[in-house]
Amino acid sequence: MTDALKRLSEEGVAIWLDDLSRKRITSGNLAELIDQQHVVGVTTNPSIFQKAISGGDGYEQQLADLAARKVTVEEAVRMITTADVRDAADILRPVFDATGGKDGRVSIEVDPRLAHNTAATVAEAKQLAWLVDRPNTLIKIPATKAGLPAITEVIGKGISVNVTLIFSLERYRAVMDAYLAGLEKAKAAGLDISLIHSVASFFVSRVDTEIDKRIDALGTEAAKAARGKAGLANARLAYEAYEEVFSSDRWAALDKANANKQRPLWASTGVKDKAYKDTLYVDDLVAPNTVNTMPEATLEATADHGRITGNTVAGTYEQSRAELDAVEKLGISYDEVVQLLEDEGVDKFEASWNDLLKSTEAELKRLAPSEG
Repeated sequence: MTDALKRLSEEGVAIWLDDLSRKRITSGNLAELIDQQHVVGVTTNPSIFQKAISGGDGYEQQLADLAARKVTVEEAVRMITTADVRDAADILRPVFDATGGKDGRVSIEVDPRLAHNTAATVAEAKQLAWLVDRPNTLIKIPATKAGLPAITEVIGKGISVNVTLIFSLERYRAVMDAYLAGLEKAKAAGLDISLIHSVASFFVSRVDTEIDKRIDALGTEAAKAARGKAGLANARLAYEAYEEVFSSDRWAALDKANANKQRPLWASTGVKDKAYKDTLYVDDLVAPNTVNTMPEATLEATADHGRITGNTVAGTYEQSRAELDAVEKLGISYDEVVQLLEDEGVDKFEASWNDLLKSTEAELKRLAPSEG
């Protein structure tokens, strides 16, 4: 086994695990991944929690206590998920301290049913930050149109944010703008902006999945040549946008006040198409000051046979533009694809959240003490 994960870290890519469960915490597995696999952060989402809690391992006692107290299903889910995030944050605290707050982070998402409600998203973000009560938490807010002003408001209150479900370059620029506006607000309010951190989760594999499906429907040889290129091209052009924004005069003023850059985070990096190498979205997205959040299978594949050959983003922008143009020339609308992916992303998380509520409700009923 080569130490590809170590090399990846040395290239400036922070390795975060895209998974969390109570078993992973209590078994020592998370601590082991931090110690041996260079993992320096954790991301969660409603689908991850739904899988963990419905799997049941380690949640029985807390569910029984919550049932005895007759809490609502929403409160039960919040108590369970914030407990896991709090414990994971404590395990990662030494990393947080060693990196000056840059890494050692655990993300928890606002209720996905609030994705199109700005005020409710802000209120939920404040509540989650208070409930978890750890400085190394990131509150996840989706990059919907309603999410953008919420990002500014939450950052402005000094709460660190992971912006999620970013698919388009235009929306990514709006996310960076919302972050800078939030920093400006926090600075004007007299907050220490050096303590505020953020990542922008730019989704990769789902772009290829949707565009490849449309390419396959065309069925021509010319179309097939464009397969598997859009996801990387899109992400690489996002990095170009990041470089532009964080070398601007507007950023320079915040930089003087010791603000932190909002790092691009490569999300959805598990390869969905078996025709592609399983480390594609790791090996080919190496650039300084980024995060790659990996499902465990991708982490293991990278550790085993990842090929980390230095920066694989620099010098690719012209080619990346040509690759996205080639997709447009096939009659596949980039704007339509990225909007569809955002809508589907919100819907998937909402469906997972509803499934989580249903399965938790069933467990609370099963464990409820008999009356009398």
